[in-house]
Amino acid sequence: MLKKLTIKLTLRSMPLIHQIKYLIKKEMLLEWRSKYALNGILLYVVSTVFVCLLSFISIKPITWNALFWIIMLFSAINAVSKSFLQESKARQLYVYTLASPFALMVAKILYNTFLMLLLTIIALVFYSLVFGFPPQDKGLFFVSTILGSISFSTIFTMVSAIASKAGNGGMLMAILSFPLIIPVLILLIKLSKNALDGLDRSASLDEIGNLLVVNILAIVVSLVLFPYLYRD
Repeated sequence: MLKKLTIKLTLRSMPLIHQIKYLIKKEMLLEWRSKYALNGILLYVVSTVFVCLLSFISIKPITWNALFWIIMLFSAINAVSKSFLQESKARQLYVYTLASPFALMVAKILYNTFLMLLLTIIALVFYSLVFGFPPQDKGLFFVSTILGSISFSTIFTMVSAIASKAGNGGMLMAILSFPLIIPVLILLIKLSKNALDGLDRSASLDEIGNLLVVNILAIVVSLVLFPYLYRD
């Protein structure tokens, strides 16, 4: 009891950046123990690609693009939605007493962004080994994957925080997230399609700008709303 009280007082007295580092370390340790996201994405990617191999001898670049983002969408749901939904009430209460709501949300977003980038790399490497890598502008396609990973992590983290306060969090997660993620998917598909066709990069500036705006808005809304959820 005394040890927990000491940790609580020590973390509360830390600067904000140190609270964020502490919380990110906590997320990494929990992930390393369960390996939920990594094992889930590997199983999902392997099984999906295997089904596609059984269904198609070869796929066109436009189908390759659409299939890749479908895989990444559902991988993100499985990986990021657990941020708040799978934490017990007791653990949430304990963590909430340790750190500020701002530090907790920033740590969740940063960790989920890093996790999504890692999962995207794993999925893209395996997917490309099986179906090849058709984008003509590889740099622009990598930009789209980075922006997509950030978008998925920020939006699903925000929705997961809201859904965790409801009784049926899984259903609410799906209801809230898909209307928000569909416009992002449209922008990502357009941007990666430009990379597939090798268009001039100036033609993709609108999509890149819109994705940046969506990411910034999602982060700002998360940081503004979460303290109110935090007090509930």
